[in-house]
Amino acid sequence: MDSLTQIVLGAAVGEAVLGKKVGNKALLYGAIAGTIPDLDSFAPLFTDTLTSIEVHRGFTHSIFFSVLFAPIFGWLISRIEKRTEVRWQDWSWLMFWGLITHPLLDAHTTWGTQLFWPLDLRLAYKNIFVIDPLYTLPFLVFVILVMRSKTGSAKRKRYNNLGLIVSSVYMICTIALKGITYYKFKEALEKQDITYNQIQTRPSPFNTIMWSANVELENRYLLADYSIFDSKPILFKAIPKNHDFVDQFKNEKDLQRIIDISQGWYSIAKRDDKLVFNDLRFGTYDLQQEDPNFVFSYFLKEKKGKLVVEEVPRDTKQAKQVMTKLLRRVFGN
Repeated sequence: MDSLTQIVLGAAVGEAVLGKKVGNKALLYGAIAGTIPDLDSFAPLFTDTLTSIEVHRGFTHSIFFSVLFAPIFGWLISRIEKRTEVRWQDWSWLMFWGLITHPLLDAHTTWGTQLFWPLDLRLAYKNIFVIDPLYTLPFLVFVILVMRSKTGSAKRKRYNNLGLIVSSVYMICTIALKGITYYKFKEALEKQDITYNQIQTRPSPFNTIMWSANVELENRYLLADYSIFDSKPILFKAIPKNHDFVDQFKNEKDLQRIIDISQGWYSIAKRDDKLVFNDLRFGTYDLQQEDPNFVFSYFLKEKKGKLVVEEVPRDTKQAKQVMTKLLRRVFGN
């Protein structure tokens, strides 16, 4: 999830663990714990494109990291906050829950997280977008109310509990919506007599009203979206796999690395005589375009006889245009 959401969650968890003893300092250190796992976002400054993608939501988002570093951070805080007379074990407990709830929340997004690192297993439930105002904003309001309440008061505890409960109930609702919309996509495929290998669904940006689906067939993918307010049948857009376009790189290790990152959901396209690797898991800027651009794409180049993978720069202008269309599309076709 985005940084603000992780800060809010971390603060609420910190309050739940130690707020009665240290008041707003529990919110502060909980918020810090909630942001620490995302330090891996700085990996692109020190390494290549593929390695930075592989590192993201890896080690720092694992149970191993939380268990290893919680007591270290707890001891450091106990040195800083000597006057609170709170034991380093208590600070460690706060840091553990602040650290571990971060990847537990990230596991619900499309990208997922390697919670069981070093095992090569990425959990991705795909039931909430990385930024969802309906999850974050009510939670933020309750955390602000907690900050303004007296330490140890029943009102403060009630506000914090309500924030945790409301956000958790919303998360459960997103799982239910995923199940409902998944059934809608499957039903549409059956009605259109489409035989497929597998189907993957995810929420569209900033909401859980409209959902998107990737459907794998033998030589192509079908992409579609569906809003719970839709009245017209679901239409599927075909995207050719074109996996044979990269046969020349089939023995290159980096090709297999980028395929593994996409979990096999990829298509190959040609743009201005360049090969483009499209990661289908995060969708397109605009599915209605004849030849849509994907949000996560990579140029595949040959340099000195080796394959080089470079991320395609984001089209911010197109992204802004898509947001306007998305707002209209969410409320039905």
